[in-house]
Amino acid sequence: MKDLGKLKYFLGIEFSRPEKGIHMCQKKYALELVLELGLSGGKPIYTPLEFNHNLTSIEYDNVVKEDEKDKGFNDKQLEDRSSYQRLVRRLLYLTMTRPDLAFVVQILSQHMHAPKQSHMDVALRVARHIK
Repeated sequence: MKDLGKLKYFLGIEFSRPEKGIHMCQKKYALELVLELGLSGGKPIYTPLEFNHNLTSIEYDNVVKEDEKDKGFNDKQLEDRSSYQRLVRRLLYLTMTRPDLAFVVQILSQHMHAPKQSHMDVALRVARHIK
């Protein structure tokens, strides 16, 4: 074993030791996430989720929202759900130091098996909130 000194950076988390306690920060990780999504030039958003925004599953839409399909409501299931799943996993990791994101990311994680376009839009909104 080798003593590497005081811990400064580990698994995307920066550590600092003020006089009392330990300060954990994922600023670099969050900025890399925003850059990877191509949202660095966009405007930041102050809330991670719109007020009274409902995210529904495909099953719910099939049973309850039959009449909205006739009105032009078009919220299709994502063909490539792996990009959504990767984004939500990265957001889940970020909730370790950002508890303000925990609620909306928990809602997004409930739809990882069958994400829709509206779920991806909300996940991107969360990433813009991180900025």
